[in-house]
Amino acid sequence: MASSATAWSWDVAAKALDTVDEPYEEEHGGDITVEQFGRSNMKDKFRSRVLSGSGAPAVATMESVDAAAWVDTGGLREIGDWIDDAGIRDEFVSGKWGPLTKDGGTYALPWDVGPVAAFYRNDVADEHGLDMDGIETWDEFIAEGEKLPDDVAMLNLPPNDYDGVWRMMFRQLGGLPFTDSGAVNINSEKSLRVARQMKEAHDAGITSSVASWSSEWFSRASEGTITTILSGAWLEGTLKSEVGDTAGKWRVMRPPAYESGGNRATNWGGSNLIIADQVSEAKARRGWDYMQFALGTKEQQVTMYEEYGLFPAYKPAYESDVFDQGSEFLGGQAAGRLFAEIAPNIPTYKYTTDTPEITKAINSEFDRMINGQISPKEAVDTAAQQVADRTGRDLA
Repeated sequence: MASSATAWSWDVAAKALDTVDEPYEEEHGGDITVEQFGRSNMKDKFRSRVLSGSGAPAVATMESVDAAAWVDTGGLREIGDWIDDAGIRDEFVSGKWGPLTKDGGTYALPWDVGPVAAFYRNDVADEHGLDMDGIETWDEFIAEGEKLPDDVAMLNLPPNDYDGVWRMMFRQLGGLPFTDSGAVNINSEKSLRVARQMKEAHDAGITSSVASWSSEWFSRASEGTITTILSGAWLEGTLKSEVGDTAGKWRVMRPPAYESGGNRATNWGGSNLIIADQVSEAKARRGWDYMQFALGTKEQQVTMYEEYGLFPAYKPAYESDVFDQGSEFLGGQAAGRLFAEIAPNIPTYKYTTDTPEITKAINSEFDRMINGQISPKEAVDTAAQQVADRTGRDLA
């Protein structure tokens, strides 16, 4: 086994991996170097190194949404035997494995899941008399948002990530982008329902339009002129890191349902660790040893959750009473148990190598929809036709 290995990651995920370095090296020897990049930069750089056949790190972070495309490069190491030899496959939530497998092989070890909550500024809600606890449905969410002044948005619809919002809301309804036979299904009744809901929120005047992860987005989250952010559990760590001065002012609630009694569970995001196939056997072994320690031990996963809000896919971690403890950042709320209750009810979802085509089509057509150029029906129909034309698939 090589004495050293490098791991690539981004932002909060990189910081979380950094917490593992010292305890890993103390217990297992060797030297692990975590290199931090911007998210898009790391993806581009890793993909180019994999395709060129040299220069990739032993270990890298891979989002589940990218899994089909990255596995399809042929540049990831198949680690199924190592996972089975370690006897840890059943210790991860079952819904994580789908995108990580192909033709019987497994190409990543699960890290975090993203049970979705509405993160909201409790101080802003109180100031303007919003009853956040009374919200169950989107209609009620919009009605509360209409109590806010014009310069304060109830919700942000990011023009750079309409597809992310759509995917989260579509999955909540149990929607799938492709049918079992592979036909394009983003013009389905469920997808149309999502488009209409997004348009309705916009037309009610309760939304802002700020690019997510931009300096303006963080600034508005900090000053409270964006009241609610729908996101995965991992957002807590991002907010702690980027707008730490707002600690205690945030709370979380389940995402709104489409109708009373409807499902209020969905997922946004979630990452995994992979090994580049081009690295030596020794470096691959060191990388695997580090991955198993980082992602497959209760102590390390609990630490990552405590420090950075990364909600583990590793089920034994849920036994920790840390999930019942109040979060200072969330005003003492025990959000961990809320996420743990949401996670089992998350509908399944499938990604393919054509997922990027869906991303492009939804973003472009929903932009036109939000801006009033086309109707929600035209938006989903046009997006579906674009995907069909670009991929050679049939329409459902």
